[in-house]
Parts: sequence; C-alpha cells; structure tokens
Amino acid sequence: MIRIERLDHLVLTVADLDRTVSFYSGVLGMEPVVFGEGRRALRFGPHKINLHQAGDEIDPKAARPTPGSADLCLVSAVPIDEVVAHLGACGVAVEVGPVLRDGALGEMTSVYFRDPDGNLIEVSTY
Repeated sequence: MIRIERLDHLVLTVADLDRTVSFYSGVLGMEPVVFGEGRRALRFGPHKINLHQAGDEIDPKAARPTPGSADLCLVSAVPIDEVVAHLGACGVAVEVGPVLRDGALGEMTSVYFRDPDGNLIEVSTY
C-alpha cells in the first residue's frame, strides 16, 4: 500500500505568466523562482506552484489544462484580519468570509477571493 506523506508541488495553467507571478508574489508573498530551462514557479515554505503557460504546457500535463479551473486553500501565518486588510490594500475583493471551515487539521477561519485567471483562492488560519 502507498502512504502519501505530503504535497510537494502543484501546477497551475495560466493565461499570463508575468501577471500570475506578480499577483502571487505581491499579494500572497510567494517567492518567484526560475528553474530548468526557464520554467517559472512560486515557492512558499516547503511547497511550490509550477506555472504552465496556457497553450504551451509542459508534458506530461493535465488532460484539460485550463486557466481558472483551480480551487486552492492556503494556510496563512498571520491572523485572518490581517489577511483581509492586506487583500483590501492590494485591491483584491474578498468574495466570501471570514467564515468557519473544516480543514485538514480541524476548524479554520477562511476568506475566499480570485486570482487573475479566476482561480478560487482560500486563505485560512487555524
């Protein structure tokens, strides 16, 4: 039997690499990285989001790579009221929240908003 330990990275297919990097680094504090032969990614803690340009994805890839099809939950190291204030200062509209949710480790408080491609982003605190 396989026993999965953790998530290493995930891939987002995006319409505009520069716009995506700007959003995730400026709004969410992720570190932009370049690896391999010019591939782009975003690093945070021990995790990474690899980025694929729509129409020029890296093989192997998802069966139907599409910008705006993701729904991600990210855990914040700062209180949710600071997250909401920061989003407001960045001009990012909160769609839902703060609301209580059930996360992988128990009850958490979440806010939901969209990235430039329309992906649903949930930022939570335990």
